[in-house]
Amino acid sequence: MRPPLISLAHLTILDADPVTLIESAASAGFDAVGLRIVPPLPTDTIIPTLGDLPLQRQIKGQMRDTGVGILDVEAIWLTPRTDVATLLPALDLGADLGARYVLTVGHDPDWHRLCDNFGALCEAAYARGLRVMLEFIPYAECASLREAHRLLHAAAPASAGLLVDALHLSRSNASPIDIKGYDPELFSYLHLCDAKKTLPAAAELRNEARGGRLYPGEGGLWLKDFLAAFPVCTPVAVEAPDQARSHLSPKERAGLAMAATRRLLEDV
Repeated sequence: MRPPLISLAHLTILDADPVTLIESAASAGFDAVGLRIVPPLPTDTIIPTLGDLPLQRQIKGQMRDTGVGILDVEAIWLTPRTDVATLLPALDLGADLGARYVLTVGHDPDWHRLCDNFGALCEAAYARGLRVMLEFIPYAECASLREAHRLLHAAAPASAGLLVDALHLSRSNASPIDIKGYDPELFSYLHLCDAKKTLPAAAELRNEARGGRLYPGEGGLWLKDFLAAFPVCTPVAVEAPDQARSHLSPKERAGLAMAATRRLLEDV
């Protein structure tokens, strides 16, 4: 049986510029990367890609030279201030780079506005050949798998899917068995990492997610059961930012993350 496609999520080495991200992924044996082209929240900083045509050409050149593709572009957080029209250039860029998916998070307490914006984003993405993947995050408004599925059902975008992150599933007091209750077609890929078995305080959830994760097999999560809950060969995106390894180069971190992932997949 062929192994699943394995992608390196940008958050794992967020300090890497897009070209270095792809180069690091290639050196470690990843098939693809997740590219952050939209800051999740106004306080987040990223290396700007939109509007930078020379950088976009470099990205395409690195993809061509290495064979590494773009699995998804991210991360669109739907907030009270979201104007979907302003996100169209990001969708255009994602499509131009050959991405398959665009990752989004529901973070608006106004349910009707969130549904409207989500539906509009899905329609615009689908028109560009992109599938929107809705990720639930315990410290966002759309905080659980159940709530994410409710949003999908309410907005009725047949083209959209659900993205389950092992950490967020654990920290939302759910487990792999909960995944079995949903249509497998919703899960185009998954986010893989490990973490301490003990849940942190609610105020620490964001810090853990952004810099306190572990590589697969290094923590106490039920990763074998997690992988088994999805269809066979579901693509795996490794999202495991570990601040304790921040002194290592992007290539070194990518290599360690891939080695840990391969060990887990072989064991499964």
